Amino acid sequence: MLRFMPVGDSMTIGSAGEHTWRYRMWQHLCNAYGAPFALVGPRESLYDKAADAPTSYEYADPDFPRAHLAGWGEGWLHMAPLIGEAVRGHRADVLLVSLGLIDLGFYTNAEQTAENVRAFVAEARRANPRIRMAVLPVIPNVRAESDAPFATEVTRFNELLAKAIADLDEPRSPLLPASPPSSYDINHDTYDGTHPNASGEHKIAAAFAEAMYQAWDLGGPYKAG
Repeated sequence: MLRFMPVGDSMTIGSAGEHTWRYRMWQHLCNAYGAPFALVGPRESLYDKAADAPTSYEYADPDFPRAHLAGWGEGWLHMAPLIGEAVRGHRADVLLVSLGLIDLGFYTNAEQTAENVRAFVAEARRANPRIRMAVLPVIPNVRAESDAPFATEVTRFNELLAKAIADLDEPRSPLLPASPPSSYDINHDTYDGTHPNASGEHKIAAAFAEAMYQAWDLGGPYKAG
């Protein structure tokens, strides 16, 4: 059985009432993978905006494996110390990682964030030397449209992320860059300029699915259900 672990920030954990892109990925794998698989991780909840805490289980459709390692307001900085134990404890084979926006927005600059990427990869590999990782860069968001210095940091980080992936890629533990969805539009694919709505969820899931299919022949082309 192949075990996938979604790792991310608020765009990955989602909030009460949402499906999440994790659900869209599960649907895709059910249709395209053709072998046993699971979504794994130490957490299952959604973020409850009213409680300001990750305490909700009110998924739009709760009937799927909801496990993940994602947190509202968490980034590479937060996940690097957690990933080893999560991979080891849940026997993850593939990490689907979408991080960086929070780091650059509140905690670290592009160079510091890239160093945390490298620490994350090292810790994941200590836990599973054959771990595979598909990594999405920071995708379009409303702050980058209105804050020029922040936009510069995002661009710089995405360049450093691509370099880290190229530097650290190795045959037994491949690192795969997932391309940002070319048609992603914050006015149509998010509900607030950052967090994905239903169409955005499909596009994020598709970015991972298409990367894994093209590079690893895993699954098939993404078809929105």
